[in-house]
Amino acid sequence: MPIIVRLDRVMADRKILLKDLADEVGITNVNLSKLKTGKAVAIRFSTLEALCEALNCQPGDLLEYETDESE
Repeated sequence: MPIIVRLDRVMADRKILLKDLADEVGITNVNLSKLKTGKAVAIRFSTLEALCEALNCQPGDLLEYETDESE
């Protein structure tokens, strides 16, 4: 998948735990974990907005587009 989720890197930079971020954003640990590990297939704009607000970052800090060289 050409969209790379960089949530783990931003969380590490901010020194915030998954549980604490999930509580602040209002989503379950399981759903946030899926997003963090890149296993999520979609994200709501409201969730992205809440993550950006909680982590004081821009959407581009959390998501990255990488071209697929094999195509």
